[in-house]
Amino acid sequence: MKTHLGYVYLAKEKHLNEDNLMKRKLRMGMVGGGKDAFIGAVHRIAAFMDGKIELVCGAFSVNPEISKQSGEELFIAPDRVYATYEEMISKESALPEGERMDFLTIVTPNFLHFGPAKLALENGFDVVVEKPMTVTLDEAKELQDIVDKTGRTLCLTHTYSGYPMVKQAKAMVKDGHFGKIRKIVVEYPQGWLSRLSEREGNAGAAWRADPKKSGLSLVMGDIGTHAAHLAEYVTGLRIKELCADLTTFVEGRLLDDDGSVLLRFEDGAKGVLMASQISAGEENAVRIRVYGENGGLEWANEDPNNLIIKMLDQPRQIYRTGNAYAAPYTLSSFATHNTRIPAGHPEGLLESFANIYRNFAATVSAKREGRTPTAEELDFPSVQDGVRGMAFVQNVVASNESNEKWTKFVL
Repeated sequence: MKTHLGYVYLAKEKHLNEDNLMKRKLRMGMVGGGKDAFIGAVHRIAAFMDGKIELVCGAFSVNPEISKQSGEELFIAPDRVYATYEEMISKESALPEGERMDFLTIVTPNFLHFGPAKLALENGFDVVVEKPMTVTLDEAKELQDIVDKTGRTLCLTHTYSGYPMVKQAKAMVKDGHFGKIRKIVVEYPQGWLSRLSEREGNAGAAWRADPKKSGLSLVMGDIGTHAAHLAEYVTGLRIKELCADLTTFVEGRLLDDDGSVLLRFEDGAKGVLMASQISAGEENAVRIRVYGENGGLEWANEDPNNLIIKMLDQPRQIYRTGNAYAAPYTLSSFATHNTRIPAGHPEGLLESFANIYRNFAATVSAKREGRTPTAEELDFPSVQDGVRGMAFVQNVVASNESNEKWTKFVL
């Protein structure tokens, strides 16, 4: 049985038992994210925030002893802590349907995303994976093919799309509030790689700066993909051409650490994207500005509850998360669906991450229950975003190496 969304439901298959239709927590497995791993802890906090997900198994490190210790600290049953992701997927697949994990979260360095994602999807598990989705565009396309064939769900954690005011910005652009979009300016400056940190014992810097583990580009793979996704997500416009300039400022570094990209979007809009990890003194200063014929918007990660609206011939307006504004200023259903606490209380990275997990979990549960997910539930980055992210990196690198001014965005 298929719906107009192309989801393959199991409702009429003979092996379906009561566990499939009952409302329950989704069971999560994890690859990576062992003790002392920053991003693994963030994913777990986000996944657990709504009480809809529980962690039941994991292969938490390439070091089996660290994986074992991590499992103990997370109170995972010893027989559900695995030495490798291959062992985990094999043994979890063999468990009764009412016990095995439902989906796999992958929080490893980039070069270890593709293998577990592919194997999990092929064995009937849904997947949540850190960005960028893979190391190469070919790998990303292969995962998209597997998702299309299996009907599984893949979620990519482009965190900034989970903020309520980012969703409000997207809704206002879609509703034509600003008229035809003309200009998009998006930036992601950091300063943490202003020195050769990869040679100073910083493990996170070490793998990111290693071409074999990170991919073609350090700055564009690590944070430029976030900026590109944010631009396309908010505006609904896709990049069609770009002109890129990449630089390695820190002597001895093997990959670029700074980049600027001119962008041409569909429908004639022009854009500028800046991503930098040598902007000394900056933390995670993500910001997007979008300008149309009638006005523009501005959102910044370091002040995420505010969405600034700038209209021609009107005073500047500030939309705030969690407020019940009267028409015509009513917040969109996508913004309110992803707002968790009363107005005036900060909602930050963890809540944004949790919004992505909640929407993913709701979609997976809907498919299991044989119903169509709502538009709000389906509002999370998907495998298609992962493919475009890897295409962005590949096209930026190609443009930087080319003598041509503009490079067509090739998928």
